[in-house]
Amino acid sequence: MSHWLEGIPVFAERPDEVDARLYNLWRRARLHLDLPLRIPLPGLSGMAMLLEEHEWICVDERQNDLPVLAWVEFQDHHRDALHLPVRCRLNYYHYAASKIRAEALALMESALDKAVREAVAKGR
Repeated sequence: MSHWLEGIPVFAERPDEVDARLYNLWRRARLHLDLPLRIPLPGLSGMAMLLEEHEWICVDERQNDLPVLAWVEFQDHHRDALHLPVRCRLNYYHYAASKIRAEALALMESALDKAVREAVAKGR
């Protein structure tokens, strides 16, 4: 478990699925970019996504990087169908976190795609 999540009580946890396109993009990013990676989420004031080796954590930068959402426990062992969504567990650390879930993932995907393309163009 990430040190960002240690000792932080979970408000709720739910099973979730991550779109295959986004999950595969994150896997590519792990090959070309240094982790942990902080991605600002400009459409969500004060929010950022921290991408680690095994978790994605949406944090509130105005609250000393307090977690708001965390995608953990990706079930990708023996994954052979790269077009299917990947199951995981989604932890909620704030009662209203569900309101930003979709937008946080969309902003993360856009920024991550740009970062990977730039890294590949530079030969990383």
